[in-house]
Amino acid sequence: MVLLQPDPFLSELTSLYEKNLESGSVWVTMKRSCLKTKNKREQMEKEGQKIEYKCLVRATDGKKIISTLIAAKDQLKFQASYATVLRAHMDALKKRERKDRKKATEPAKKPDAPKKRVPVKKPGSTKV
Repeated sequence: MVLLQPDPFLSELTSLYEKNLESGSVWVTMKRSCLKTKNKREQMEKEGQKIEYKCLVRATDGKKIISTLIAAKDQLKFQASYATVLRAHMDALKKRERKDRKKATEPAKKPDAPKKRVPVKKPGSTKV
């Protein structure tokens, strides 16, 4: 796994999308991380130090794995750039085939027989 800075990560992600344009997939995962062991985090908490969490972003096409760390202050800039990359490469998606909902639901309905009205007795009422 290669840990890149955010800008080279986005350019590598673009190349992954271009390589897998005709066939293949690219998986992108994001998770919170501080890249410290559990013992180190617990020790920092006891000492009163603030733990700075970052966003770990990974991308893979099954053969090549790339990743980057995004600090909280850089998150908005990265998200805007990432959205631009996604919009540019969403054209290879296949359109989903949908069934017509009206045609699918009409045969399922059966004509209702007229219901018989039955008087309901209210609690505390003496009339029937």
